[in-house]
Amino acid sequence: MGKKKTGSRGLRKNDLERIVIEFFQENPSITFPLKTLCKQLHLNTNPAKMLLMDVLEGLLMDDFIKEQPRNSYTLNMPSQVMTGTFRRKANGKNIFEPEEGGEPILVAERNSLHAMDGDIVQVTLLARRKHHVREASVTEIVKRSDKTFVGTLQVQKSYAYLLTEDRTLANDIFIPKENLKKGKTGDKAVVRIVEWPERAKNPIGKVIDILGKTGENNAEMHAILAEYGLPYVYPAQVEKAAEKLSPGITETEIERRIDMRDVLTFTIDPYDAKDYDDALSIRPIKAGLWEVGVHIADVSHYVTEGSIIDREAYKRATSVYLVDRTIPMLPERLCNFICSLRPDEDKLTYSVIFHINEKAEVKHWKLAHTITRSDRRFTYEEVQKVLEDHHEASEEDYNAPGDSAPMPAPDSKEAKPAEDFAEPLITLNRMAKILRAKRFSAGAIDFDRCEVRFNIEPDGHPTGVYFKVAKDANKLIEEFMLLANRTVAESIGRVPQNKKPKVLPYRIHENPDPQKLMNLADFVKKFGHKLKTTGNRADISRNLNHLLDEVKGKREQNVIEMITLRAMMKAKYSTFNCGHYGLAFDYYTHFTSPIRRYPDLMVHRLLTRYAEGGRNVSQDKYEEFCEHCSDMEQTAAQAERSSIKYKQVEFMSERLGETFKGTISGVTEFGLYVEIDENKCEGMIPLRDLEGDYYEFDEKNYCLKGRRYHHCYNLGDSVKVQVARADLYRKQLDLKLIVPD
Repeated sequence: MGKKKTGSRGLRKNDLERIVIEFFQENPSITFPLKTLCKQLHLNTNPAKMLLMDVLEGLLMDDFIKEQPRNSYTLNMPSQVMTGTFRRKANGKNIFEPEEGGEPILVAERNSLHAMDGDIVQVTLLARRKHHVREASVTEIVKRSDKTFVGTLQVQKSYAYLLTEDRTLANDIFIPKENLKKGKTGDKAVVRIVEWPERAKNPIGKVIDILGKTGENNAEMHAILAEYGLPYVYPAQVEKAAEKLSPGITETEIERRIDMRDVLTFTIDPYDAKDYDDALSIRPIKAGLWEVGVHIADVSHYVTEGSIIDREAYKRATSVYLVDRTIPMLPERLCNFICSLRPDEDKLTYSVIFHINEKAEVKHWKLAHTITRSDRRFTYEEVQKVLEDHHEASEEDYNAPGDSAPMPAPDSKEAKPAEDFAEPLITLNRMAKILRAKRFSAGAIDFDRCEVRFNIEPDGHPTGVYFKVAKDANKLIEEFMLLANRTVAESIGRVPQNKKPKVLPYRIHENPDPQKLMNLADFVKKFGHKLKTTGNRADISRNLNHLLDEVKGKREQNVIEMITLRAMMKAKYSTFNCGHYGLAFDYYTHFTSPIRRYPDLMVHRLLTRYAEGGRNVSQDKYEEFCEHCSDMEQTAAQAERSSIKYKQVEFMSERLGETFKGTISGVTEFGLYVEIDENKCEGMIPLRDLEGDYYEFDEKNYCLKGRRYHHCYNLGDSVKVQVARADLYRKQLDLKLIVPD
């Protein structure tokens, strides 16, 4: 690499540009920091360096060079033809995501070749216009996505349309009469696009399924699932395979397991749960020392890798929890009967068995395939009542709102009263409290938030709202599940320095983005709070916990909790362990819910394989599995939120014209989101309905500011609103601001 002799005196921009181009062409694979460039080109004076910056900016705009990292430059040698994923936008500003990675590229609608969202396409880069972003034109659709669209049918005499609210599609879908599948006007339907002729305005579709009449609860819930590409029925052949499975346990199977059927064992679950995938057992070993077993349904015994049931479970990756139903990962015969740890039934389990003292210190542990028998099925409410009656619950539990959910009778009429189990429940609760305290002292973050639930009639109609708060009974189970998950993760991941750990799907949570934390610190200042964002991981976590404690019970609590959550990274699955920031664990996995999460099933299989001396597995293969499971988890969460939104709008549709107190929970360029205080339902005040001034969006300060009178609507402000419109089709609640006289 030879130095260019340029000199700094009398240097013209055109000459310097030619020299810089030649320099990069001679060194095509090297990245040069700005200081190195100046040194190599002998640019010693400040004017010469400023001229170089001007030249570099122009070459960046022309895509001749690229900047990576900041203030470092290298020759850009992209192919004019690229392959990747097409992302359709309703505004026509579609984007192309290169498969090799890199920045997305704009694809105008006229250059899209009618590609659909998720299609794998080939594009040609277009010549870049000065001061414009890079654009591409789709030249070939390599592979069509299997995306379907959900909407309402409008049937005419010889054709029909699907009216869809999908934001990736600006046009309705034209459906020929022969592709209608007997659909009628007002039916909710699932449609797949079969073609989109080059000169046609509308794509042509085919009805795949009729879900029912728009507005009917089942049709709307199935429509939400279909909208996110989630299944709403179980394939008949998978159900048939599940029916063939024998629930019986052979003597041979019992002999190869640890028999723990004589140990006091019980499950603690929500009142409406049917899939009991975890149980606790406890028995004293000696004074001050207990054996505590965390027993998990041994799904892997029944669902063999590669079977038809396994393939369907992997495809789903998770159970989906909508407002009024559960869409299980496994067929009902497995999740609610064969594998479910129901009381008074022998069950195959995979267990982490601890020896724990009264200080909640683990003195010994082992992982074992077991056979167990639950003595009783508890609801959280039953256990909580026992703890409160014995004054063992946390102080805040006594002041927390109660549930409006019913407390059903025990599964068995012969079940003993919950009070008869008070001693073991109290012992476990005391251990759980110590374990929880240790976690928080190590830097875990307290993100306990109340959940909004609906009282729903059999036809799906919401009649009331109540709040679900995690109390000691919930935390008791949570702490022992966390302990089991962490312990098995450490058993695989924690190895001597010179040894490579075997592959395992970890549940990871990366450290928060420093810039987002600084933005959070700036935001909470507006409410008189301070957040120090410097120090080590434990320091920052303690500062966050102090903030979350400080805002409890204050009007800004919900908003600050929400913004704090946004500052965090999303937890996901990966074979590359980086620890779990939110829990303050160096090693963590999911082991405790294989009935409803596929990663747990993978972990069970790998732990069994390694315990039997099996070889390591392909990390690339399992990383791909992890990415799929993370994606499906996010999709399921979106569907759940969509079902909640639908029920909120349905609930508020009977309250048109009523006024409520609320809190501004979101600020956008379109208007204000307001969460109603008494029921947590959220609606929007459109910007066009804000009177008295012209309001502009201040993104940095989370507010709308009046241009003339400078009045601000800030995130967290208390307001009074009236319910103006409830649009179930769009799942949209419109509110009107009530301005005080």
